Amino acid sequence: MQEVDVTKDFGKWRRRLWPFHRSELKKLLPLVLMKFLATIIFCVLANLKEALVVTSKGSGAEVIPVLKGWVVLPVAFIMAILYSKLSHRLKKKTLFYSFLGGFLAVIFLYGFILYPNAEFFTPTSSSDWLLGKLGSKYSHWIAVYRNWIHSLLFITAELWGSVFLLLMFWGFANDVTNVNEAKRSYNIYIAAGNLATLSIGSIIWLVIKKMDYFSYMFRVQVLLSLTIALGLLIMLLYWWVNKNVIDHMRNKREEEPPKKKKEKLSFLEGFRLIGKSPYLLGIATLVVGYGLCISLVEVSWKANLKMMFPQSADYQLFTGSITSYVGFFGFLISMFLGTNIIRRLGWRFSALITPIAVGVTGILFFGFLLFKEQLSPITAFFGVTPLALIVTLGAFQNIISKVCKYSFFDPTKEIAYIPLSNNEKVRGKAAIDVVGSRLGKSGSSWIQIVLLDLFGTGSILSISHLLVPVIIIMTLSWIYSVNHLGKEFENKTAKKKEPAVL
Repeated sequence: MQEVDVTKDFGKWRRRLWPFHRSELKKLLPLVLMKFLATIIFCVLANLKEALVVTSKGSGAEVIPVLKGWVVLPVAFIMAILYSKLSHRLKKKTLFYSFLGGFLAVIFLYGFILYPNAEFFTPTSSSDWLLGKLGSKYSHWIAVYRNWIHSLLFITAELWGSVFLLLMFWGFANDVTNVNEAKRSYNIYIAAGNLATLSIGSIIWLVIKKMDYFSYMFRVQVLLSLTIALGLLIMLLYWWVNKNVIDHMRNKREEEPPKKKKEKLSFLEGFRLIGKSPYLLGIATLVVGYGLCISLVEVSWKANLKMMFPQSADYQLFTGSITSYVGFFGFLISMFLGTNIIRRLGWRFSALITPIAVGVTGILFFGFLLFKEQLSPITAFFGVTPLALIVTLGAFQNIISKVCKYSFFDPTKEIAYIPLSNNEKVRGKAAIDVVGSRLGKSGSSWIQIVLLDLFGTGSILSISHLLVPVIIIMTLSWIYSVNHLGKEFENKTAKKKEPAVL
């Protein structure tokens, strides 16, 4: 009989489950914790901004496309230009601290100055006058102005996802990681984010439900205080990584011959670079495709969600539980499937999972929404209302879409940047991740607002039948772009021999 080497087999399985060297942990663990904390902040802000904006006086889910398409996008564009300009003049550390500190300052301003004095700052008289002049059909525009304080929180939450998570965190990770390391580590970062997302439901429940003897404003302030504390901890971790990892790497390379200084590109030149580079254009199409498809479904789902949960606290508790489901399933897939799928089945296969899942579940949701009257006998048989069924299906679609995003879309997108030159990474990534991600959501918002103002009755649900062809066309374009980009990625990684980062 052939003798079995137990030690060798154990080592083989250990490397499959945890494919990291001990020397890499000094870099890996702080980045994992940074991703975990940054995702908690994002989820808390996202949960609050949805509940406060949608359920405010005179508001509804219809304000979401107005904010995303006509407010957040221009602000994101300005932020991306500012980031690009400052990257020429400031050190990366200073830039990181400045942007993160700015976010935390706005959160403090909203939570402890504007929100407690909302009656004083709300333009009630002028909003009522505008509503009387324009009519209820355009109430979603007026609601953004009336509730501008909550709109500020909405903008901050959206930009945290675009500027900090996509641009600053992943940009930092890309600076210290090569493709081989990324295939092993990026899904761990995604899993850390999913673990944070999983915890959000419990955090929201503890603060909103268990502390209901306090005012709702106080509970909101507790959550915002948590985000500020976690933001300061991220600053500390960033400082530690730079001091103990980045500076150490720099000192080891001091004796190497100096590299030729590369020409810096402005942000607008980054846009031109995207137009000239089919590869960057392919990444941009992926980002726009996801933002557009998920937003088209999400706004219609949230319109139904507000009808089911009109109170802010109830709305917030439900969305918090959905966020936890996203974290739970996303964590399981990222830890046990995501990394192995990317490593074994390749970039293209992994990148195709998200458009197929988002497109199929989105079309299924709209199918049930459009034919909910015909489904009434079925829902009555099971003892549920058509509204409850639509909300449940929308929640399912939201969970599936975001799990695929965190487990497959985000890591494959970030890996796609790594073979590029430094200029393409910095400028192209800034243009794609900050403005491109917003362009997808804003493109969806523009479509919804134009259709709503031209053919709707003031409710987003009145144009649901017009959104289905848009989702089908965009999903097919997204799939085509993944296939084309996959070929380019394979060519680039085959030609580029990477040095080890550590």
